[in-house]
Amino acid sequence: MIRAVIFDLGGVVFDSPLRFIREYEKANELPENLVARVVGGYGGAQGAWQRLERGELSLPEFCLRLDDDVRALGAAMSTADLMQKMAELHAVRPAMLAAIRKLRASGFKVAALTNNWVTHDGYDEQMRPLREEFHAFVESCKVGMRKPDPRIYGIACERLGVPASASVFLDDIGGNLKVARALGMATIKVGEPDAALRELSALVGIELS
Repeated sequence: MIRAVIFDLGGVVFDSPLRFIREYEKANELPENLVARVVGGYGGAQGAWQRLERGELSLPEFCLRLDDDVRALGAAMSTADLMQKMAELHAVRPAMLAAIRKLRASGFKVAALTNNWVTHDGYDEQMRPLREEFHAFVESCKVGMRKPDPRIYGIACERLGVPASASVFLDDIGGNLKVARALGMATIKVGEPDAALRELSALVGIELS
């Protein structure tokens, strides 16, 4: 029986940054998929993005390092400009927020499980209203590990007081969902939010879409 629902933030509760990044690359005449190349396999576990999300680098340190990584690929980009513009676009999806509140009202535990970073000195206060919507709020930059590390999923379940097998996990990245399934979670890949909420409704037995 499902007792808890765990939400990724970027691309699930928040609008996805992926479209913005593609548009940013085009507007700044950067090679297509440059950011994905640097963030993904090129950087590896010790890449600048991965270290930022584990809380090992401050945002200014990260920007300098990612600028260097981009130059190593033969391009030039202001990472600070990219990150600032991306932060400005973070908007909570009303339908997802409504679903989170309805789940809570119906007796389900809800958590956020996100790979993120500290954006500025007032970050914690800025995030406080969103944190209060969840029973647990697990941030990679706070716990020193990031998805798809299996341990971070365990932290979310432990804080909710439920086993993985009693939870549903929503994410927009297949690799993160693969690990969740291996741990026993039901999973939903989020593309179009309404479709994801219909799928979630079927699993938990209440109308959310």
